Amino acid sequence: LNDEVPLIGFAGSPWTILCYCVQGQGSKTFDKAKEFCFTQPLAAHQLLQKITDTTIAYLKAKVTAGVNAVQVFDSWGGMLSPTDYSEFSFGKGCWFALGDMAKSGAAALGVDWTCSARNARYLTGGNITLQGNFDPARLLSPPADIKRMVTQMINEFGKDKYVVNLGHGILPNIPVENAKAFIDAVKEYKTS
Repeated sequence: LNDEVPLIGFAGSPWTILCYCVQGQGSKTFDKAKEFCFTQPLAAHQLLQKITDTTIAYLKAKVTAGVNAVQVFDSWGGMLSPTDYSEFSFGKGCWFALGDMAKSGAAALGVDWTCSARNARYLTGGNITLQGNFDPARLLSPPADIKRMVTQMINEFGKDKYVVNLGHGILPNIPVENAKAFIDAVKEYKTS
């Protein structure tokens, strides 16, 4: 990349990795992973700690390899109740935990599309950089609509302490021209 484009390294969160390890596959409920945590909490926390230690080493290796930032994705944190979430996880679908996450020492927090910009700013106290929150499925909309929605999203978050991004990973069936419309909207953004 010749230091011309910032590169983000990412990893799955310990909870998300635990879900896949215990469940053995994707799931709508991750019932086996939850059962493991609720019936064997000591073993679950030991596994979460091993995953955490490995993830830290993995992300440090990414930094050594030259990434400009690292990000942790917790795709399945929203599967937990707020109480269970505070014990086992952090992540997508967990707007209720933004206040706690803002106190974590992270430089920025990713916000998914289930939380408005206004609520995200309020819940985090307005003192942390936010990233997101465009619904990846919205990239299936016509390009003109995508550009309008991206402009609205930036207006709602504001340009300060904000990184424009999707609220989660891009879907494999997104047309390239629609992804380009998203990027072009950001590049063309001007305050009114």
